[in-house]
Amino acid sequence: MPTMTEMNSDTRQELIDRLKRIEGQARGIQKMIDDGRDCEQVMTQIAALKAATHALSGEMLEAWTIFCMSHPDRFASPEVAARKMVDLVVKNSR
Repeated sequence: MPTMTEMNSDTRQELIDRLKRIEGQARGIQKMIDDGRDCEQVMTQIAALKAATHALSGEMLEAWTIFCMSHPDRFASPEVAARKMVDLVVKNSR
């Protein structure tokens, strides 16, 4: 299984940058709650946070798939690599 340090450095930085934006969103939601903001506004921001984490998951899956396709030697066979990619996609689409 590849580790994050084996991923392309630009890809890793993009993932980190996205996580920092997600962190900012989460802190914004916390502040909204602390400030006693309207529940509908808070829920709207929570929905945006969920969408952001979903997008992050998609980027991670894409990066992992590209890595697996580029390094089939890391797996017992190309079929094993493909099976692992499909399993990960299925698990993350639930």
